[in-house]
Amino acid sequence: MNIRRSVAAALAVVLAGTGLAVAGGGAAQAVVLPNGFKSVGYMPSWAGNVTSIQFGKLTHINYSFALPNANGTLQPIENTAKLQQLVTLGHQNNVKISLAIGGWNDGNDSAFESLAANSGTRTTFVNTVMSTVRQYGLDGVDMDWEYPDPGTSGNNYTALMGQLSTALHNEGKLLTAAVVSEGGTANGVQPAVFGYVDWLNIMAYDGGSPHANYDWSINAANFWKNRGLPKAKTVLGVPFYSRPGYLTYAQLVAQDPANANRDCTPSGECYNGLPTVRRKTQWALANAGGIMNWELSQDATGSNSLVSAIYETVMGSNPPPTGRTGRITGIGGKCVDVASASSANGTAVQIYDCNGTSAQTWTVGTDGTIRALGKCLDVNAAGVANGSLVQIYDCNGTGAQAWQAASDGTLRNPVSGRCLDAQNNSSANGTRLQIWDCFAGANQRWTLP
Repeated sequence: MNIRRSVAAALAVVLAGTGLAVAGGGAAQAVVLPNGFKSVGYMPSWAGNVTSIQFGKLTHINYSFALPNANGTLQPIENTAKLQQLVTLGHQNNVKISLAIGGWNDGNDSAFESLAANSGTRTTFVNTVMSTVRQYGLDGVDMDWEYPDPGTSGNNYTALMGQLSTALHNEGKLLTAAVVSEGGTANGVQPAVFGYVDWLNIMAYDGGSPHANYDWSINAANFWKNRGLPKAKTVLGVPFYSRPGYLTYAQLVAQDPANANRDCTPSGECYNGLPTVRRKTQWALANAGGIMNWELSQDATGSNSLVSAIYETVMGSNPPPTGRTGRITGIGGKCVDVASASSANGTAVQIYDCNGTSAQTWTVGTDGTIRALGKCLDVNAAGVANGSLVQIYDCNGTGAQAWQAASDGTLRNPVSGRCLDAQNNSSANGTRLQIWDCFAGANQRWTLP
């Protein structure tokens, strides 16, 4: 991926758990998740313990990295005993194992540029790759050329990927590729490549402010979809590390367990915590073909594991809860209401004259959610600032959908520490609900079912 190997090699190694996957079907899919959804993890040659991988929560693992030579051959693969162990345990658990070729390599892609530039060295490369796939019993290859430039380089990349696709698919093997998040460099991966690959792993990290935030990452995936990449071939990448310090998620959680539910530490290290990874996974379930992570050795253990959060979100571990059902009233005796009785994601939540409709029928769940019309009361974009608006959204188990009733009548969102609030202290029909500093005023006191 686009983290420098010299930095990544120094990162801490933390990962936990094992499991059992469901048998795979077909050459290009390891079916362990509903609707062919893919959970892809990278395992570096220089970090991590294969026996600690949660195989039962992943569909595909990419061993990284093999490096190319300018003549089309491959440099010796590092730690082949680890690769062989990964293939053995992966296949025992019906997880597909691919070899990732390339990586950031300190920004040096000269070998790729050279080997892709003529048909002879392209053929040597394809033949070498196929021999390596057979030698280690691999299920495919993940091409990680960072990055083919638009123009001649992009043309050569397309030719290489077309030849590699034919060779791999003729033997029932996978071809995937890791690609830059967005921008002009992405044009080096021409749309013709979309037809050659089984999917693209979109490196939606090392960008955005804060690092890999939700909106920036979703925009990156949509950038590729808007270029013509099919939904099923769009796999959204999430980081298991921070910027600017490149601390692993495991290290951050070890420093302070509360960091698991943040995206930035007080000192300014920014990453993706549990709520954001769940939210991205929920988006991918509806709009993409899977989630990818860089990388597995950086994950935390137990209930703080990001791999587990992805798996549990995909498997629907947030079923409708038991609880109390009825109307919620607030300022002026008005009811909490879903605008226009619409169940669409993002629909505004407001106060309105009580009318007994389903748009005003809420279940206050034992799991901390508040639900209506099959959706959850949600803080837009997982906002934590005063004035962040409240909406309904698919239930996804994130902190943006958690609410705690207090004895003073307030409803607190524990992630932000702020309370459900009617804007401007107004009781007018259509007044939007938001979160705001808790002060238990009339516009923050609610009567629950």
